[in-house]
Formats: sequence, structure tokens, C-alpha cells
Amino acid sequence: MQVIKDQVKDEQYPKIYLYQRVVRAKLFIDNNYSNKIELDNISDEACFSKFHFIRLFSSAYGKTPHQYLVSVRIEKARELLRAGQSVSDTCFSVGFTSPTSFSTLFKKITGVSPLQYQASQQQLQAKISQAPLAFVPGCYAYMHGWNENSNFEEAGL
Repeated sequence: MQVIKDQVKDEQYPKIYLYQRVVRAKLFIDNNYSNKIELDNISDEACFSKFHFIRLFSSAYGKTPHQYLVSVRIEKARELLRAGQSVSDTCFSVGFTSPTSFSTLFKKITGVSPLQYQASQQQLQAKISQAPLAFVPGCYAYMHGWNENSNFEEAGL
């Protein structure tokens, strides 16, 4: 019985160790997305060959390291555009080298150009500032007694 437990422990340890190395590489991407990083840099961080690393990363995260890097950059770009930063400044801030390729890729992923996205976010912020309670989810408002006419019902009006 002890032999079986030792075998199971030995089989799990390498899997955890491999996963920790893949996570270390993911964190490297998260912390360095704005720099020029290549697959060699990322796979070196995890101490794997490029091709083995791509297989492990893809199985852990459901996308290749390059796809993950692009998704992190686009998400950070969305944050910067929401904050009002210009498209070209955003492009360079998140690690892209060409505003044209950035805009094309942004539109391919989000469905709208960076300028359209920024304009829609500014409109949304204006609506939120005019009527903030309209943007509280109904279930949350209901749970906290914020549903329509709740004050009138309590007062017996």
C-alpha cells in the first residue's frame, strides 16, 4: 500500500512542478507585456524548449503564449482608452510598434476600432454620471431594497 502512495506522490510532484514553471512564464508575460518580448524570452523564463513550452502553456491556458500576450495587450489597451489616452500613445504603451497594426488587431478582436471604442466608453461614462442607479444590476438592487418605489411602499403611500 505504501508503494502505491509513493508512486502517486511521485507522479503528482512533476506535474505540479511543470505547472508552476508555466505559471511563472504567464506572470512574466503579465509583468512585461509592454516590452518587446519573444517566445524565447518566455520559454526561457519557464526553462523549457520553445515547442514543449507552447504545448504546456496551451494545455494550461487554452491559447498559445503569443495569443495570451496579444490578449493581455488588448485588455490593457482597453483600460488606457477608457481612461482617455490617445490611440497612438496607447499603442506604444502596451508594446505594439505600429499604430496601424494595433488598430487593425484591436478591431479584429473587439469588433470596433480603438477610436470607436473610446467614444462609446466616453458616452457610457456620461450616461453613468447622469443616472448612476440605472447601471446597478436589478438583482443587486432588489437584494438591497433599492427596487423601484421601495421608499413609497415603506411610507405607506
